[in-house]
Amino acid sequence: MKKKLLYLLFTFLSLPTASFAQSISAAMAYYVNEKGESRESREINDGDAPLEVTFRANPTEIEDIQPTYEWHFRKANPNGGNEEFLVRYEEDTQYTFSESGTFNIVLKASYVDGNDIVELDSVNFMVVISASKLEFPNAFSPNGDEKNNIYMAKKDGYKNIVEFHAYIFNRWGQKLFDWTDVTKGWDGTYNGHPVKEGVYFVLVKAKGADGKVYNIRRDVNLLRGYTEKDSTNK
Repeated sequence: MKKKLLYLLFTFLSLPTASFAQSISAAMAYYVNEKGESRESREINDGDAPLEVTFRANPTEIEDIQPTYEWHFRKANPNGGNEEFLVRYEEDTQYTFSESGTFNIVLKASYVDGNDIVELDSVNFMVVISASKLEFPNAFSPNGDEKNNIYMAKKDGYKNIVEFHAYIFNRWGQKLFDWTDVTKGWDGTYNGHPVKEGVYFVLVKAKGADGKVYNIRRDVNLLRGYTEKDSTNK
């Protein structure tokens, strides 16, 4: 009996110790949300494109082992299943999601122990980039009351816009202003001087992360004497 116990103890001690300690269970994704807040998670459920994500393996008990890493990037198909479109071989990697959809990222790691290849438990991530939207109001009131003074996309009216260019014209077709940042807009001036109250025209050409193309053409009512209680930018 004693010999059997010694044999079992010897066998246990002879096993590769790294296989019990080496792990990538602390792997994590790091990103900045739409509010500018730094976040870390393995599930990003409502991302805004373009979304830059840094993936880190965060290995533990690595000691003198040199693992091999594989980051498998896959996109869910509408009809089911996942299509792999990218594989990277590095401990940490960064990717910018610029189109909508559900993405599954799998981290695999392994190392060589003598003549054997030891595979660690894989780690799964999910990133969901939602569909795009873009809406503009028909009026604004640049009257200096700090409310609705800028003509721009509606509050909460834009999402996942990856290309954007907007133009403002007067009734004679003269371009007064243009901008390429969807978070910005027109303050009702031309060459630094306030334009007259009246009707102007906006043309917006944009593209969403889901491939949707926007060609918005509409009148813009500039109302300097308007008060915010009417909330024209809702």
